[in-house]
Amino acid sequence: MLIDFFFTLKDAKVPVSIKEFLMLLEALEQGLISMSLDDFYFLARTILVKDEAHFDKFDKAFGVYFRGIETIFEKRPEIPLDWLTKRLERELTDEQKAAIEKFGYDKLMDRLRELLNEQKERHEGGSKWIGTGGTSPFGHGGTNPEGIRIGGNGGNRSAVKVWEERSFKDYDAERELGTRNIKVALRRLRKFARQGAEEELALDATIKATANNAGYLDIKMQPERKNNIKVLMLLDVGGTMDDHIAQTEELFSAAKTEFKNMEFFYFHNCVYDYLWKNNRRRHAEKFPTWDILRKYPPDTKLIFVGDATMSPYEILQPGGSVEYNNEEAGAVWLQRFASTFPKYIWLNPEPEGLWQYRQSISVVRQLMSNRMLPVTLEGLERGMRLLSK
Repeated sequence: MLIDFFFTLKDAKVPVSIKEFLMLLEALEQGLISMSLDDFYFLARTILVKDEAHFDKFDKAFGVYFRGIETIFEKRPEIPLDWLTKRLERELTDEQKAAIEKFGYDKLMDRLRELLNEQKERHEGGSKWIGTGGTSPFGHGGTNPEGIRIGGNGGNRSAVKVWEERSFKDYDAERELGTRNIKVALRRLRKFARQGAEEELALDATIKATANNAGYLDIKMQPERKNNIKVLMLLDVGGTMDDHIAQTEELFSAAKTEFKNMEFFYFHNCVYDYLWKNNRRRHAEKFPTWDILRKYPPDTKLIFVGDATMSPYEILQPGGSVEYNNEEAGAVWLQRFASTFPKYIWLNPEPEGLWQYRQSISVVRQLMSNRMLPVTLEGLERGMRLLSK
């Protein structure tokens, strides 16, 4: 039976291996869990899924393979009442809670057990049996504010318990990132080299030198490995970017941690002839853009962060800035950055589904040679690959 389960996971694009599958079988053989579907679910997920990004795929495959009320009660007739009680507080409205209290949990569970023992065939419609399209508290596709949905899709969205609901559906490659996940994605860009003073033990060299020295210890030292990637991050601030403050702060914090050789500057909407590092002193402490272009070597990785949401005139026309009369168009400066630093990307915190409705985003994407990526796990990983090429 579990061989088919293994192939079901493979078909669902869950990266499980033969070694992990054999480990699961060994755990079952050793009797590490009781004979319940819930215990098997957590054991299988722990052994077979190594990345939380695949939790949702695993849950879907698990639900498809073990679908059916008979499977759930095959080994253990008890319904997990504590699970049901916890779900109640999160998933039901006040009206639904009041309705279910009229019937009572104990009565509801007892009645379900009775029906499972009595019912021998599929039932459709009606108000008693476990079936579809009726008013019974048990089944799916019907209407009952005090019900337990069993199989199928909900109709009234008022079931007390949804057997096939996935607990980890938020884990997905398209989700917006937290700081920890951002750090993991950014690490793909790191390139280590041994530089500086010799302050770290060179274990392999020490072993070889000691062996060549007839067993007398000959310690060898080497420079510590350090990430030598140089990053220049230019961040849009203010205006429409206020909607993305938390997300941009997480990205900035993670980048500062992962890239020790990172410089950053701010701009508003589009890059013009000056940038700044302190938003409170943006008018007093300006950094000419030409100086920044000349200061950093061409192998610096350039990362723009901004929603690219503005009037197209701010990009394409001299004097288009909303703050002052800029002599050259923002598009000219963007092209200069792209020419100076061949390894560049634009990270856009605006949902990718909205990009097609923003004319300014289309303009910036063209200027950036379509190197605009969403601030998601998948988007960041693609961006790091582009910068690494």
